[in-house]
Amino acid sequence: MNSSANMEQIDVLRIELAVLRQQHRDLDDAISALQDRHAADVLSIKRLKKQKLALKDKIYALEDKVTPDIIA
Repeated sequence: MNSSANMEQIDVLRIELAVLRQQHRDLDDAISALQDRHAADVLSIKRLKKQKLALKDKIYALEDKVTPDIIA
């Protein structure tokens, strides 16, 4: 793979990473809003927290792809 194609792939991964981070923040806001309500649905909050955790795992995986391993 040439360096131009590699750079394009990294750019795509960075954009995807930014989208996942925004979704993670949105879920965090939704969870906070539900918890602030007095009649919060515990099951809904648990589902949102699971989704948030799954997004965090995807974020870490993409960060590993974007950030090169440098052994010092």
